[in-house]
Amino acid sequence: MLKKLLISLSLGVSLFGMHEAELNINDVDLEVGFKFDMGQFNNAVEPDSTFVGVKFLNADKKYSDINPKSYFEVNFLMQRAISDTNLKAGIGVKLNATGYGNKNFLSLPIGMHLLYNIPNIKVPVYIGGYVYYAPKVLSMQDAKSFFEYRFFVDVNLIKNAGITAGYRNIYTNYDISNGDVNLNHAAYIGVKFRF
Repeated sequence: MLKKLLISLSLGVSLFGMHEAELNINDVDLEVGFKFDMGQFNNAVEPDSTFVGVKFLNADKKYSDINPKSYFEVNFLMQRAISDTNLKAGIGVKLNATGYGNKNFLSLPIGMHLLYNIPNIKVPVYIGGYVYYAPKVLSMQDAKSFFEYRFFVDVNLIKNAGITAGYRNIYTNYDISNGDVNLNHAAYIGVKFRF
């Protein structure tokens, strides 16, 4: 199932103007993400400002409160550079789905992104992070709320490719007693490719 999903996503990506592909791992978790730059499709949209993406996380119970199901998301992000700084700020929204046992989780969190390019370094280094939250009104099925934060460091070793290291924490709160579940809290290392 996982192989079919990854192959399908990889083949599908080649049909579109992909902006970024990311693969993150640790000893037991696998995360794959793709972002598409909408500026490549529409001349009215400024390049490197509006993105649509997908993400898949196959989390293990080692870094979870439960034996989790796979986590899927579709996301949308708008970002802009803050003038006279090396900082980019963005606002995003995503639709995510997961679950455990016979409970299904679906939410529509909103969030904020920050990305800082450290100046005066020969190799480009970026420090970034984001926070997403969905209260009960944006949570569906058995979901009560959602909270996620992540921070990372990207080092572009060569043009359009580099390594990333970071930490993610994903909380899924179910509409049941004792329903606050940490879906994944783990450090990771990975690679990013930009096109």
